[in-house]
Amino acid sequence: MAFQFSTAARNAALDAIETAIGAGAVLKIRSGTVPATVGTADAGTVLATLTLPSDWMAAASGGSKSKSGTWEDTSADATGTAAHFRIYASDGTTAHIQGTVSQRAADGGTGDLQLDQATAGLVAGQAVTISAFTLTAGGA
Repeated sequence: MAFQFSTAARNAALDAIETAIGAGAVLKIRSGTVPATVGTADAGTVLATLTLPSDWMAAASGGSKSKSGTWEDTSADATGTAAHFRIYASDGTTAHIQGTVSQRAADGGTGDLQLDQATAGLVAGQAVTISAFTLTAGGA
């Protein structure tokens, strides 16, 4: 049988993730294939770099935790198709979370992180805004 956790335990685990990564987390959106693990070297081209708000995630509730505040890069770093992301500590080099990127859900996006636009294509210099990002704890 798989482990099961109470909602309180799942919420505590999710809130601990934000605490471990810390304030001033950095999100980098990249082209290319998601690396095999978050400990594997970075892959692809950095298309956008976002310094997240100091309180970048809302408090966990019901076993999930969503982005808090505005996640935006006012000027994308490079042109390409957004395929994956990594969230780093404030040093911008210690990766803690990674996943897929897609366009917004209203346009068919199913990525772990969704852009606030109709496609996953980014152009250098354009503003990049994140519309959706949620962590959900397993073990319900």
